[in-house]
Amino acid sequence: MIAPDKIAQLIDRFQFLEAKMADGSVGSDIAKLGKEYADLRPVVETVTAYKALVDQIAEAEAMLSDPEMKELAEAELPGLRAQVAASEHDVQLALLPKDAADGRPALLEIRPGTGGDEAGLFAADLLRMYQRYADAQGWRFEILEETQSELGGIKEVVARIAGEGVFAKMKYESGVHRVQRVPETESGGRIHTSAATVAVLPEAEDVDIEINPADIRIDTMRASGSGGQHVNTTDSAVRILHEPTGIIVVSSEKSQHRNREIAMQVLKTRLFDLERQRVDDERSADRKSQVGSGDRSERIRTYNFPQGRMTDHRINLTLYSLGQVMQGDLEEVVGALQADAQATLLAEMGA
Repeated sequence: MIAPDKIAQLIDRFQFLEAKMADGSVGSDIAKLGKEYADLRPVVETVTAYKALVDQIAEAEAMLSDPEMKELAEAELPGLRAQVAASEHDVQLALLPKDAADGRPALLEIRPGTGGDEAGLFAADLLRMYQRYADAQGWRFEILEETQSELGGIKEVVARIAGEGVFAKMKYESGVHRVQRVPETESGGRIHTSAATVAVLPEAEDVDIEINPADIRIDTMRASGSGGQHVNTTDSAVRILHEPTGIIVVSSEKSQHRNREIAMQVLKTRLFDLERQRVDDERSADRKSQVGSGDRSERIRTYNFPQGRMTDHRINLTLYSLGQVMQGDLEEVVGALQADAQATLLAEMGA
């Protein structure tokens, strides 16, 4: 059973925030308190529904001592107890620790791994898959930097995805994605295996990371190489080196001013991700075993085209609907990963 004092604390806090928002006395804290209020609302609604069921059970049990009401109470109690068990599970899920970054936009980075040209083509397929998934979710998908290969594949791409709950869903995509298929350039019909690496980072806010100007070196240069519409012939490309970490960020859009903005935002996000990983490593020695940990060296998924099969190795999920998956239908996969992550947290908390 959920501790009554915890329920009371949640409701008291929600009512306090509700009163503050109503009387307009929040001042400069309006954004912060407004977010807390919005986050607490679904939790309190779930907790209130659970509390109402507990009260109904108490009332029904009290009726057992009344000869005239006993039969009615005995008929109601089994159903109420079944409802309260399901409601208690809902409350446990609602009370799980939240990743503070879940509501943020995300930066998506895709790079080909082993497999040569075929790996670049697969990276392009993954980019299209995520674009379609973002469209289906009603998110905004903006390519910040893209370098293409001569065959139409991708050497590297960085995109920004914004919308409701982006990182909460996209964070499970970080890792090595492996593909097994017959390349278009393969005349003998042999199946090749290649891979691409996906990194999903929660976008940093200004308050998260403060960069010392003395720690960075900014160079302007002319964009080069295959890159389609993202390559230009002026010295507007911007390259930023963060000397303490060795992180290098390049942006080569047409506007040098815009390039500086993009490159600095990507740099802040990568530094923020490093800090999150450091904190996670301190919190859990076996971080690499956790779903959604963001370990980009872990092989997380295989896309087998001859069999029309997609397998997520972290949760042993296999779907024979690869065509739909590549069209951006990722909800079943993401839902299963979220459920597994919640079950792991519940187990750790002894719930």
